Parts: sequence; structure tokens; C-alpha cells
Amino acid sequence: MARDSIDDNVIGEEKMSLKHLENITGLHDNQLEREVEEHKPRLKGKTLTYMLAFVAGTGFTLFGYDQGVMSSLLTLPRFEEVFPQVVVATGPNHATLQSFVVAVYELGCLIGALSNLFVGDKLGRRKTIILGGSIMIVGAALQTGSISYAMLVVARIITGIGNGLNTSTVPSYHAECSAAENRGAFIMIEGSLISFGIMLSYWIDIAFYWIKGSSAEWRVPISFQIILAIIMIVGVFFLPESPRWLVKEGRNSEALAVICALDVKPITHPDVQRTFTGIHEAVETESQFTNVSKSSQLSELFTHGRSQNFRRATLGVVSQCFQQISGCNLIIYYATLLFQRLNLSDTNSRFVAACNGTEFFMASTIAIFIVEKVGRRKLMIFGAGGMCISMVLLAVLGAVNTPQAQIGSAVFLFVFNSFFGIGWLGMSWLYSAEIVGLRVRAQANALSTASNWTFNFMVVMISSPAFANIQWGTYVSEYCNVHTLSEPLLIA
Repeated sequence: MARDSIDDNVIGEEKMSLKHLENITGLHDNQLEREVEEHKPRLKGKTLTYMLAFVAGTGFTLFGYDQGVMSSLLTLPRFEEVFPQVVVATGPNHATLQSFVVAVYELGCLIGALSNLFVGDKLGRRKTIILGGSIMIVGAALQTGSISYAMLVVARIITGIGNGLNTSTVPSYHAECSAAENRGAFIMIEGSLISFGIMLSYWIDIAFYWIKGSSAEWRVPISFQIILAIIMIVGVFFLPESPRWLVKEGRNSEALAVICALDVKPITHPDVQRTFTGIHEAVETESQFTNVSKSSQLSELFTHGRSQNFRRATLGVVSQCFQQISGCNLIIYYATLLFQRLNLSDTNSRFVAACNGTEFFMASTIAIFIVEKVGRRKLMIFGAGGMCISMVLLAVLGAVNTPQAQIGSAVFLFVFNSFFGIGWLGMSWLYSAEIVGLRVRAQANALSTASNWTFNFMVVMISSPAFANIQWGTYVSEYCNVHTLSEPLLIA
């Protein structure tokens, strides 16, 4: 009898704890529990958490791989035979054409990122990632089979559109399925995985460099991104939808099922109910803001007062701008060419570029462990200061241009990447997302993402013509000035 009484009390407490959820979802307790059980994800607990991290990590590795893969391919004999327009020495405009075929990928990324504003919420996170991955597979296949310069340009734009969709979706998806206290570290990990993808592309380029006399030396490295995209897409099929998006769509029982699976707790548990209630309240607040006209929302970005929306949005846009025009992509996209300019042999330049990418990845992992202790601004100031000194010394050593100075230049290309990996690689994405308020977050993030891809395109586009015309002066005219400007803005 005593045991029956205890069981009855437990059941009674559980029913009371479900009342709050019933009020939110509009479902009775039996119906709610049944629907939650029906929508239970395939994975749960740590298995689900690790799978989410794996899929997100694959997406960012793919992002980095795409950025780095062209570095060693531009000077391959078979690549130059198919695309003579990239051979700088054979034509007056070939430096520009070489930059364009590399940089046009960023325009595709910009289109993809901005298109996510229109398709992201309609499709949901999972379907958007699948769409982005599928577009990347098509683009990579076209790049692999390219037989003309024009075909390669179009193929890189298509690949960029897919990557733009993924890079603007994967971080949100991972964050929405993670605890708030872990999001800073997760974004820094994702930044490190970008550098891991860059490193991977360099070493795969070297592996196929030894296949002489065959176009496989450049076609296979490009096609490898198809494997990464397939892994990401297949992984998504084992994952649930974001609980935040599900609540936004009114699919509350599915959202509760995902939260229960992530926490490995029943819907009667206070932690599950607290998480669901917090998501529901945030979505309700956001929906009130989105009822305002689009023009009114956009105009709020230019307001000051207590909210300081204009200042916050500007900081996000400028931080993404400075990340790109710091000179990071000069090294990432043209690493092999830069080391060849230092009189390294064709083979040695590729090996040193791959080592540079490896060191870049290792340095970027440092920020994961110190970002919450040191803070955002201090790390960014530290990174900007180190990159500024590196660029000044690269310019000086480039002007001297003796064998000893060339060794020093090679060292400072490594040093620059270390400071960038610690202070700016993942930080600008984290900072621009955190600095803006909820009311203008979507618009501000769209502008900061557009800033990232726009200035990414600009830097990659001007690099080859700049080095062809002013050589070491590129370090002074472009990048030293940028760091001189960024330091006061960060300190202010």
C-alpha cells in the first residue's frame, strides 16, 4: 500500500509538471507524451552530441578545403595547359585572370549566404545543409571536369553558392542544438576546423603532385571535396532538426523530443522544460519583432540611443572586414606562389606551404582554450598587433631580398598565420554574432556575412596583380595600413 501511494504521488507530480507544457503546446498530457515518443530522434545523449559535432566539423573542414585547394594547383603544368589564362608570365592581363578564377568563388559564397535569408527559415536547418552540400557536389564535379577557363569560373561560382548556404547555416544549427555556455568554444572549434581543411587540401595537393603527365594531379584534389560533401549530407540524415526552428514552425512536440534526446531526460524533467520554455519565449519575442515591416527593421540598424544598434552593427561588419583584409587569404590562397617567390623550388614550396597550413591549424586550437578566460577584444588586439608587426617585417625583408632575408620572410609567413589563428580566425564570427541585439540580429548578421565575403573577394582579386606590379610593396600598401587602422578601433 505504501509503495502504491508513493507511485501515485510521483505520477501526480509528473502530471502537474506537464501542465505548463500543455498550456504552451495546446496538447493534453497523453497526446503530448505520445507525439514526443513518435518523434524521438534515432540518436540521443553523447552519441547525438558527437554526431552533431562531426557533421558541423565536416562542413567547416569542407569550407577550409575549398579555400586552400587552389593554392598548389595554379602552377601545375597540366593545369596551366588546360587553363593558360592563369599563367601570369604569358599575358599582360593574366595576373588578373588568375586572381579572378580564384576569387570568383567568394562571389558565389556571398550569393549563397544572402540567399539563406530567404530559404533558410522555409526549408529548416537540415534541408538547407543538404541543399548546400548538393550544390557543392554539382559545382565540384563541374570543376573536376572543366575543359575551359569559362567553365571553371562558372563551376567555382556554383560551388561557392553551396558553401555560402552551408557556412551561414551550420554554425546556427550547431549552436541551436548546444548549451549556451558551450557556444563560444564551439565557434572557435569550427574556426580551427577551417584551418584543418586548409591543411588537408595542401597535403592532398602534394600527394597528387607526383602524378606526372596526367590531369589527375589537379582533378583529383578538386574532386575530393565531393567526398566531404557526401559525408556531411549522409550525416545530416541521422540528425534531428533544430529545436528552435521546430518551435518557430509550431512543431512543439518534435522540439521537445529533440531536447529530451539531447539531455537524455523525460519531458517531465525541469531541465527539459526550462530549455523548451526559454526557446519558446525567445521565439515569441523574436516573432513580435518580425511583425514590424522589413524597412522599419532595416532602419533600426541606423539608430543610436540606449540600444546603440548602429554602433553594434558597424562593429560586426568592420570586424569581418578586418579579418579578410588583414592579409590572411593572401597566404591561404597563394601560399605556394608566395614561397616560390622566395626562390624555393617547385617541390619545396609545396612542402613548406603544407607545413605552413599545419602550423596554422595547430595555432588556431590555442584560442579554443583561452577565449572565455582572456576575452574577445584582448585576443583580437593581440592578433592584430602580431599580424601588423609580421606584415611590416615581411615588407622590409622583401625590399632587402637577400637569401637570408628570404628565409626570414618564410618564417614570418608562419608567424603571421599563428597570430591570425589565435586572434581572428574564429573570433570575428563569434564577436559579430554576439555584439548585436536580438531585435536587429538577422539584419546585422546578414550585413556582417556579406562584409566577410565581399572583402574576401576583394583581397583575393587584387593579390596577383598587386604582386605582379608592386611586389613587396603589397604588404605595405594594403595590409600594414589595415592593421594600423584596426588597432585603435579595437582599443576604443
